[in-house]
Amino acid sequence: MNLLLDTHVLLWWLEDNPTLSPKARDAVAEGRNMVFVSAASIWEIRIKQALRKLRLPRNFREVLDSQPFRALPVTWEHAHAVHELPDHHRDPFDRMLVAQAKVERLAIVTRDERIKKYAVTVIEA
Repeated sequence: MNLLLDTHVLLWWLEDNPTLSPKARDAVAEGRNMVFVSAASIWEIRIKQALRKLRLPRNFREVLDSQPFRALPVTWEHAHAVHELPDHHRDPFDRMLVAQAKVERLAIVTRDERIKKYAVTVIEA
């Protein structure tokens, strides 16, 4: 199964936060699963960092690059797919993740209850 990490899940993974469920941790660690991180998540993280709502290590980019994750760019197809989504969620970053998951046929690893309302596969984080 191919996975897309929600932004909070990525941060929990990187800090080895025990909040991340064993099921989600196992799915991410499973070597057969391709795990993607969206450019939208990195954008969201960097915005929160700039607003001082999030503290990151100075070497955040290197820490992220050391993970076995695949980068998922935001494409025109993803952007157009946002238009087709029902209005379950107002957060533009989460809506983009849902659109990407639908287009790329990825399961989203998240704890966000609103994402579960969409027609996407969710792994509970």
